[in-house]
Amino acid sequence: MSGFLHAHGLAAPGEAARWTPLAGGVSSDLWRVDLPGRSLCVKRALARLRVAADWQAPVSRNAYEWAWMRFAAGHRPDSVPELLAQDSEAGLFAMAYLPPERYPMWKAQLLDGEVRVATAAAVGEVLGTLHAASAGDTALAAEFATDENFHALRVEPYLLATAAAHPDLSDTLHGLADRTATTHLALVHGDVSPKNILVGPSGPVLLDAECAWYGDPAFDLAFCVNHLLLKTLVVPGRRAELLHSAGVLAEAYFRRAHWEPLPALQARAASLLPALLLARVDGKSPVEYLTDDRDRQFVRTVASALLRASAPTVEDVLDAWRTALDVSDRGDTHAQSRHRP
Repeated sequence: MSGFLHAHGLAAPGEAARWTPLAGGVSSDLWRVDLPGRSLCVKRALARLRVAADWQAPVSRNAYEWAWMRFAAGHRPDSVPELLAQDSEAGLFAMAYLPPERYPMWKAQLLDGEVRVATAAAVGEVLGTLHAASAGDTALAAEFATDENFHALRVEPYLLATAAAHPDLSDTLHGLADRTATTHLALVHGDVSPKNILVGPSGPVLLDAECAWYGDPAFDLAFCVNHLLLKTLVVPGRRAELLHSAGVLAEAYFRRAHWEPLPALQARAASLLPALLLARVDGKSPVEYLTDDRDRQFVRTVASALLRASAPTVEDVLDAWRTALDVSDRGDTHAQSRHRP
């Protein structure tokens, strides 16, 4: 690994380098590398992801992540870390290390009850801007024709694995999988999750674009909004702010979505959203913080109903989720006591 630093001029021969593994990822090894007077971050993709299910994925995704960040840096340079060097054969790249005291993780803030609607709006604005910049770009479509990667990383573990767990919804979920796989409109990040977003001094910084694919931009929007809804179950004291954040994020995103008729984009995002909610309970990558069986059952019940009802807009999905939470609270007078504050 030190040879990588030397080959790309990131460290001089003989210069002391301290490698510290960074926690949090299931798909890659990540290190903070401390050198005299400076620090950087090195990332390497794993062939088998660190989840309970058997989940294999091509390590070539590392090169596509690098390429996605180069694209993003050309349009929103503050929205990604500074890129330093890449070795595509070794599946490695280096980028600037962003210290957590200046770049806190959005997920950590949300779970701590620090819900800032302005952050959600900024995420929606950045995401919509990047999708708009890539829409209709035939060169990007050719460069990111990563359908096999996206199938292995997103379609199979989220939509198809969930279909296997819910035979009564199998046709619907398979239909969503087929539609998603055959929609190619813009450059998709593929993992726009609060765990992959840092709240920087100049706005949100997006990480972990291993799933980058020229495909359906509705997937990114639904993937991110999904996480805000799930957190209403474990941060009930900030439920109103989380729901408002989800709506504001979607609104900011749609204001920049001019590459196709808005009703079509809205409908695809609204149908993917409950599928991804269900996937975070019964797919290959369940969220770790839904530890209460009643919370998981709530997700199953509401998401299943939404999949059968085909809500036309994201706001309709948010309204249905809000209503279901209210009904659940009225039926359980101890709802607050069984969640962390």
